Amino acid sequence: MERITGINYGRVLWCCDDAGMSIADLASATSISPASLEKAIAGRLDLTFPQLNRVADYFGRGVLFFLDESPVEIEHVHTPAFRTITNQKPGISLRLRSLIERAEKQREIYLGLREELGYVNVPFCPPDMPKDINLAATVARAWLGLSNENSFEGYRSAIERKGILAFRSNGYNGKWQVPKESQILGFSLYDNVCPIIFVRKQEFDARQTFTLMHELGHILLHRKSTIDDDDDLWSIDGPESEANSFAGKVLVPDSFLKEIVDSSKPDEASEFENWLYPQKRRWGVSTELILRRLLDSGRLERHEYTAYRNWRSSLPPVESAVAPRMYRHREPKNIFGDRFVRTVLDSLSAKNITLSKASTYLDGLRINDLHKLEDHYAGS
Repeated sequence: MERITGINYGRVLWCCDDAGMSIADLASATSISPASLEKAIAGRLDLTFPQLNRVADYFGRGVLFFLDESPVEIEHVHTPAFRTITNQKPGISLRLRSLIERAEKQREIYLGLREELGYVNVPFCPPDMPKDINLAATVARAWLGLSNENSFEGYRSAIERKGILAFRSNGYNGKWQVPKESQILGFSLYDNVCPIIFVRKQEFDARQTFTLMHELGHILLHRKSTIDDDDDLWSIDGPESEANSFAGKVLVPDSFLKEIVDSSKPDEASEFENWLYPQKRRWGVSTELILRRLLDSGRLERHEYTAYRNWRSSLPPVESAVAPRMYRHREPKNIFGDRFVRTVLDSLSAKNITLSKASTYLDGLRINDLHKLEDHYAGS
């Protein structure tokens, strides 16, 4: 098989170093003989196109990236937002790093399509946030225009209307899935024009909602990019604690707590779910968040809150439901949100992009499913 000349193996080495892996690791990951790869790096043998393509796919790069003769300039490869969050957690996997870069590319696509359509991009104009978290939460609720009843999609739509893209990972194996072994629950990519919030799909919408608001807290309060795991979402120190407090008070402000009747509180922690069910359903939050707010307000004892957490952790894990394939055409909306999907479909309708491009932008949707998605939006 013909071998490709002109490959910049310095860029292969840079990618290995950037990912924290060795040449032997790369050989194993791409099913290339270690001896062949070492010879190629040493300049004694060139890779075939299929081999180079596997290397490019593994690093999430195009083949042309490795045919560029110039050395890598990191500021041209990784954005400041990407470098910020990977510096926070240097050990995150290559798959997750690729997911972060992919989210940034989707933003570029979104902004480019809207420009071609002549749409005025929704300006991201964050409000001035008071240092007091209670006041900041009140300002955020007013800015978002939140009602007293909501859901994950309701909160997401409110955030999108303010010029922020809110993505959510899919539940099946694919390029938009957070690796199962990862503890990461979400990340935010701060940008003056169009920030991104990415939330990991979880078994309950209420948990996703808290992650969504936690990441919004980082964007509004700290104006920086952040990546968070489960420990961060329960932290009691520093910026993570501020983002947690902000999320809790945006989702369950003090005024909401007034409708909970303390005298009806059951004695058994296992009954707390039924006690707070009407509120958690209307507000789109978890029982645990309401209990935490009651605890912080001095209306719940620490031992009661701990008893609930212990009871909850003793329950068998809930298996995530797999969406029927008949609804595959709706998955791009679940992943990218309504505003992104409408922009792609409007671009397709205006003949600014081909069906193939639209499919690529919408999680590789098959053409038949893409037409179903068009019909779904036409009927909505």
